[in-house]
Amino acid sequence: MALAAGTRLDGYEVLSLLGEGGMGEVYRARDPVLKRDVAIKVLPQFVSQDPDRMRRFQQEAQAAAALNHPNILAVYQLGHFEGTTYLVSELLEGDTLRQELTHGALPARKAIDYGVQIAHGLAAAHDKGIVHRDLKPENIFITRDARAKILDFGLAKLTLPEDGDTLTAKDQTTPGQVLGTAGYMAPEQVRGETVDHRADIFAFGAILYELMTRQRAFKKPTSAETMTAILHEEPPTISLNAAGSSPGLPRIVQRCLEKKPERRFQSASDLAFALEALSDYSGSTRVADQPVAVEKAAVEQDAGSSGTWKWVAAAVFLVALVIGAIVWLGTPSAVPVVESVTQLTDDGEPKNGQLVSDGSRVYFNEGPNGSWKIAQVSTAGGRTSLVDTRVPSPWIAGIAPDNS
Repeated sequence: MALAAGTRLDGYEVLSLLGEGGMGEVYRARDPVLKRDVAIKVLPQFVSQDPDRMRRFQQEAQAAAALNHPNILAVYQLGHFEGTTYLVSELLEGDTLRQELTHGALPARKAIDYGVQIAHGLAAAHDKGIVHRDLKPENIFITRDARAKILDFGLAKLTLPEDGDTLTAKDQTTPGQVLGTAGYMAPEQVRGETVDHRADIFAFGAILYELMTRQRAFKKPTSAETMTAILHEEPPTISLNAAGSSPGLPRIVQRCLEKKPERRFQSASDLAFALEALSDYSGSTRVADQPVAVEKAAVEQDAGSSGTWKWVAAAVFLVALVIGAIVWLGTPSAVPVVESVTQLTDDGEPKNGQLVSDGSRVYFNEGPNGSWKIAQVSTAGGRTSLVDTRVPSPWIAGIAPDNS
């Protein structure tokens, strides 16, 4: 029976029912001490008396409380009151990702933005040794300010790390038992095998596929047929129209949905990095607090400067090949991180075009557009000086303006 508005639950005042599901009812409530509204998840009495369900509920609380990340639901308290077990968490305003999908497939830019946020949240959980195991659109919430939040770690498996600094718990799942949601389970999960963080990456791929196409990657009339499809079939190919301005996105999805775990992305951090590269390429708005910062200089091109244009086109093509190789062929051994930025000049003159360096000096275009001069500065910084373009130099050949 649902709790009526005004009911007191261990000091919290119940305001309204927000929703209900297999693991209990969720209410909007008022915290009288901190003067804020919270969400309270309450287990029905018959569930509270089931040891297995209680274990899963407590596991959800322990797993979520161990995490502190903007893309994961914050858990405040696990309590018991007059035979009722409840979980207090932050109150979210918005819709689940499933509800967002009822409005149609998402534009590629928004799909990438949500994907980057979800991947960062998963990376934070995986770093703590926590695997979600039931990732699906119903368990991802989109707040009104477009922030993605991962919900419901009720099926989370806490792995045993090699050091003693990470929260641990024994995996009490019976061998051969299948837990999860048909359509989003990894093949090893369907077979009841031991799973690790790469099962979440498979589920992520299924979600990203659905964001782009509005169709489930694996959808059959029955759960048994759906799980069989996960084991033996490939989802329909994503069209270029669905991919929008990011043709590399279908390759990322395909790699997430590999049947063998070792062929998927090996970490959610690498997955987030690949998506961020697509986000930069497509001009999507960056997500705050991303671990990799890349500063791109705008390349201005004079209409008569055909030699420079060819050089820039070759550079862009090379960058595209590198990104494709990372996504398609394998995971990079290390993610480059910009650790520091040094300003070399402070003369206020406009700088244009690509930077070229011979190791000791940096060459670039300087001056107003249309009146560029080749300038140079020491890699240690200091005054700039013009370069005598009459003296041939392989280091500046690619940036020299066409003065003919």
